[in-house]
Amino acid sequence: MNAIRFQNVSKIYRRSHLGRVTETTGLSGLDLDIQKGEVFGLLGLNGSGKTTAIKLLMGLHHPTKGEVETLGRRASDVEVLARIGYAPEAAYLNKTLTGRENLRLFAALSRIPRAEIEGRVAEMLDKVGLGKAMDQRLSEYSKGMLQRASLAQALIHDPELVILDEPVTGLDPLAIKEVRVLILWLKSKGKTVLFSSHDISEVERVCDRIGILSGGRLVKVMKQDEWRGKPDALETAFAAAVVRTDGVGSIRME
Repeated sequence: MNAIRFQNVSKIYRRSHLGRVTETTGLSGLDLDIQKGEVFGLLGLNGSGKTTAIKLLMGLHHPTKGEVETLGRRASDVEVLARIGYAPEAAYLNKTLTGRENLRLFAALSRIPRAEIEGRVAEMLDKVGLGKAMDQRLSEYSKGMLQRASLAQALIHDPELVILDEPVTGLDPLAIKEVRVLILWLKSKGKTVLFSSHDISEVERVCDRIGILSGGRLVKVMKQDEWRGKPDALETAFAAAVVRTDGVGSIRME
């Protein structure tokens, strides 16, 4: 059964300035099914459409064309959103709160019974490595610690589907390894995990399948057995599939 379905989805951003309207393509004709219990990685350069796809799933944006389904229902359905855990690339957190206060707030918003909140908060903060820092204000957290706090709020309500936008950005090598372990733990619990990244080495270690986006289009989908045990197979496929749109040329040392 599918956890996520994009059916011919396009997203056009329109901006108006001084009477002039400009259009930018976020996604174009995306068809993609992601199965329940699967770890799926979206690979792409900056501006390839990864974050657009995630925001459409979360109901933060609406498609210009096509249908987006999450857990069998329209992506903007409030009851469906309650079954999703989402950690954005930049953690939107109230930095005047402590780690414990912040997660307590998210737990209450997630309708966790009051009697369970304190135990659930302490357990989750310990799980993401913030157990000893839970009573520090978020303003004192490093970027990596804020990323961990964001992961904690995404998981506090035990969601069926976990969506992570660039989850290892700003983390040190040890923390990156710990996020990898966390993703595999979620998979062992039967959760569906979708995450975006441009870090090929991390994607190939944890994903069952990957999709490569370039210029808003899905240009390739690969299964794990297409790269497992084949050095540089995923990197080679990625380099062959993507096209730079930022005007930067290749490095040439001839």
